[in-house]
Amino acid sequence: MSTLILLLVTGVGLGGLYFLVASGLSLIYGLMGVLNFAHGSFLTLGAFVGLAAAQAVGAGTWGGLLLGLLVGALTGAVAAALTELGLIRPLYNRHIEQVLVTVGLSLATVALFEGIWGPNPRNITTNAWLSDTTELLGARIPNTAFLNILAAALVLGGIVAFLKHTRYGLIIRAGVENRSMVTALGIDVRKAFTLVFAVGGAAAGLGGVLATQSLNYVSPHMGASLLIFAFIVTVIGGMGSLTGAAVASVVVAVLQQLANSYLNNSGDLIVVLLLAIVLLVRPSGLMGRTA
Repeated sequence: MSTLILLLVTGVGLGGLYFLVASGLSLIYGLMGVLNFAHGSFLTLGAFVGLAAAQAVGAGTWGGLLLGLLVGALTGAVAAALTELGLIRPLYNRHIEQVLVTVGLSLATVALFEGIWGPNPRNITTNAWLSDTTELLGARIPNTAFLNILAAALVLGGIVAFLKHTRYGLIIRAGVENRSMVTALGIDVRKAFTLVFAVGGAAAGLGGVLATQSLNYVSPHMGASLLIFAFIVTVIGGMGSLTGAAVASVVVAVLQQLANSYLNNSGDLIVVLLLAIVLLVRPSGLMGRTA
């Protein structure tokens, strides 16, 4: 029983990391129809820069961690906004070019990160609490899982509040439903596009710093690894559905943990099979809009 509790809670914690990446992908696709394959680069850059900021204060302290999370989020937001302004904006409604540019950017940034920080993973220092565990119903749960769950819940609540209670949130929600109508009303949706990219990049950068705390290392390839599952989560949840991304993140991560433990490390295979089933039975995803 304790093993099952451990797998369930750590699965939800892993789902929190998936959601932090998938939320940006879902928002970006929902408003702009852009599949951003460079989204993992925002995560990796946020992780490296955030950790550098944390080390300047003290990587093993709470102050260092909080500064690292803040700087990581800001770095991801700035990188995403610059990407939208410089590379994506000239290519709206040109989907093949968007895919080629973002895939190329993702490959180029991995090479850039390897050139700056080296190709090998770097071990990091976490504070004492994050290195410890907490007993829950007889299971010893890594404290990083609780931090991931808290961060994902705060980000989900923050994005939902932003979309429902701000002017730009209203423009974004209207743009998801009918972008042409919003433009016809004289509203400059381009600012909303940049803002959505920045919000998604901030969530990815935050997720990058949190991922390093869970994995105890940072690597130029960590963003690409998490991006694969974030895309799976986005498709299963429904492209453009933030709630769907949240639900799918938990389902995918918990299923992955259970399969790895009870089915001989077959978690990745089970997740891909789930993706195939969802695409066959409900191509729009669990909470996506049907055609």
